Amino acid sequence: MVDSLSSSLRRVVVLGTGGTIAGRAASGGDNIGYTAGQVGVADLLGGIDAPEGLVLVTEQVAQLDSKDMDFGVWVQLARRCAFWLAEADVAGVVITHGTDTLEETAFFLQAVLAPDKPVVLTCAMRPATSLSPDGPQNVRDAIAVAATSSAQGVTVVCAGVIHSAMDVQKVHTYRQDAFASGDAGPVGYVEEGAVRRLRDWPRSQAGGNSRILEADEKAIALWPRVEILTSHAGASGALVDLLLQERAAGCADPMRGLVLAATGNGTVHHALEAAALRAQDAGVAVLRATRCTSGRILPRPDDKLRNAGALTPVKARIALMLELIGKAG
Repeated sequence: MVDSLSSSLRRVVVLGTGGTIAGRAASGGDNIGYTAGQVGVADLLGGIDAPEGLVLVTEQVAQLDSKDMDFGVWVQLARRCAFWLAEADVAGVVITHGTDTLEETAFFLQAVLAPDKPVVLTCAMRPATSLSPDGPQNVRDAIAVAATSSAQGVTVVCAGVIHSAMDVQKVHTYRQDAFASGDAGPVGYVEEGAVRRLRDWPRSQAGGNSRILEADEKAIALWPRVEILTSHAGASGALVDLLLQERAAGCADPMRGLVLAATGNGTVHHALEAAALRAQDAGVAVLRATRCTSGRILPRPDDKLRNAGALTPVKARIALMLELIGKAG
């Protein structure tokens, strides 16, 4: 199915956060030795025309390498999205973002906002100074999705592919088509400015979390600490026990949640599992997520630790943080 552009909503807002798409290198042939987050979002849109009947608005929310993304920026970004989405003449929001933590930001925004308008994250694998940058086309494609009348929810657009925030993962370190959606497959494609949709736009079961948007700086600083540890051959529970000792000593920011990046169908090395059970008995929320890039954990009757289904470890961490925030409220 090919979706049409909206005729009743006039603005698409482009929020900048930095990343490779805004990166600069010393030479056009250098695609890895760049510094991320150097070019402003208004400059990134230079030469990019809005679809007919639409106006592009830009706003710089942050300017960083996405490997350094943090919760404070997430909240600020969510607030700006909520502000613009509430404007009647705004068709949707585009966010330029680095690729490293893009899937985490997308999942967070979908869980917190559950928007009924489109929020489209886009990126680049080559810096803005590259001889053949991929950012401009990705931005054009993202604008096309944001301007689509039927679109809703948070998606990621890269290399002409539309991914749901719930499923998207970065799966390659270098190639321009760096993202995949696992078993679910893409939401659709952007072809010469036209959106060809294959399945439903993402929806969030949670219905959003307005408490996050209303949090003050002190509350943001106290967001629950959730760690991720990986199960592997020869794994031990030493790091879990150290975190528990830190917690017992009354540190200012104790571990409140633990995600185990488990092997296969949620299996965990016996030594690490024993330590995780000790953590669970001590009041730490523990969740297992599979290391596999596709599939989900199928529960067993004798499971002692909860599983995160199809969520990746990094997304399971966000889900657990939001769960803990909800319980605290």
